[in-house]
Amino acid sequence: MEFWNDIAIDRSYQILQELSKKVDFILIGGWAVYFFTKAIKSKDIDIIVDFENLSKIKSELGIKKNVFLKKYESEVEGVSIDIYVPYYSEFAVPAEVIMKKTMVVENFKIPKPSSLLILKQQAEIQRNDSIKGQKDRVDIISLAKSGKVNWKHYKELVEMYGLEEYARRLGKIVRSARIEFEYLGITDLREIKKIKGKILKEIA
Repeated sequence: MEFWNDIAIDRSYQILQELSKKVDFILIGGWAVYFFTKAIKSKDIDIIVDFENLSKIKSELGIKKNVFLKKYESEVEGVSIDIYVPYYSEFAVPAEVIMKKTMVVENFKIPKPSSLLILKQQAEIQRNDSIKGQKDRVDIISLAKSGKVNWKHYKELVEMYGLEEYARRLGKIVRSARIEFEYLGITDLREIKKIKGKILKEIA
């Protein structure tokens, strides 16, 4: 199952590819999770850039500043691009810290999975009652079960930035997950129980 229609997904991916040829950015959000997990694709694009590349985006696409949400925004062919910058955007783990520890996956620069998981949790907390919040929970489960997260690093970040509520919330999401597994194509109750137990043991 996908959250969005194929046309929106394909258009978003094409724009993401084109943007990567012109701008140096760190990819976060749903697309970043997808490249780690190959689970659910995205239709929105979320990136972190330095101010030099912010200027490039401004000249290429045009941007507007969202003071309330501490980010910049652009739109191309109906695809929303949310742009975050260091020392301004408010992340649970600061953008300038995330920018120092990245990895390249399918030619995209992406945060370490432990940092990405926390960013996804932040998004889920902010919009948990919406369809995007549901998508966030699917992404959280897919990333948590992927075997890619360094749980020691996750716990270090939780402690360093006072995110104990994130760890508790993660456990709650895992324990109550049902439809999230359906989106990931997992319906066998025994398998779901096994995956939940493994994740809960790792985050304990």
